[in-house]
Order: sequence, then structure tokens, then C-alpha cells
Amino acid sequence: MSGHIFFKERWFGFDDGLYAGARLLEIVSQAADANAVLHALPDSSSTPELNIGMGEGEPFALIEQLQRHARFAGAREIITIDGLRVEYADGFGLARPSNTTPVVVLRFEADSAAALARIQADFRRVFTEARPDLRLPF
Repeated sequence: MSGHIFFKERWFGFDDGLYAGARLLEIVSQAADANAVLHALPDSSSTPELNIGMGEGEPFALIEQLQRHARFAGAREIITIDGLRVEYADGFGLARPSNTTPVVVLRFEADSAAALARIQADFRRVFTEARPDLRLPF
């Protein structure tokens, strides 16, 4: 969510934005055509960070409830570290409680706009089943 990149190899094992930039420049500089490297990266559809405002302590309780009971159609993998990340063959949905404000933070990314809409619909269904009173920003 926050964009932190951690390097174990040739570094101290913690996040460092300047070092991440330097490593990216190193990779691009080794190619004969830097534009070709960048254009070879896959296109995807994604959302900005989305927030669901809730009462104090409610985000953690909701995510714990979803971790235990929610079912996601077509999910390849469900990761419950620091929230709920649902991996599909063509994208992912991520929901996690914020540690600083009483919100659930969400991000979605997929290979296409259609896949993104399908993943969001799956999350919308699960959130609505758990808490019909929530105002979902997606």
C-alpha cells in the first residue's frame, strides 16, 4: 500500500526510496534500449487508495471477520498478513485496517478494466454481506 521496497541483496534489508531508484536506474542502464525495457512492462488497470471510514477499532474487527468467513469466487490465494489480500489469476484486491486512522484501506489492480470491475464486485459483495451499512467508495 505504501510503496515501500525492501532489498536484502547488496543492502541492509530495510526500505530506502533512493536506493530503490538507484537499483531501477542500474537495471535500465544495462539494456541497449531503455525505452524497450519500460514499454515491455505490462499494462494494468488499478484504483487509487480507497478508504472506508468507520468507528474506532471497527476496521480491525471487520477485517478479522472477513478473514474468517468471507469467500471469494475464483480466488487463487488469500493472504491474511496485515489484512486481506485476495489473488486472482488476473489481478488482486487488498483490504487492510489502517494503523493510524479508523479506516479500511483498499487497493485493486487487474490485467484489464473488466477484470478490475469483477474483482471489485467480489469485494463489494463480501463487504456488503458483512456490513450492509457501510458506504463503499467503489
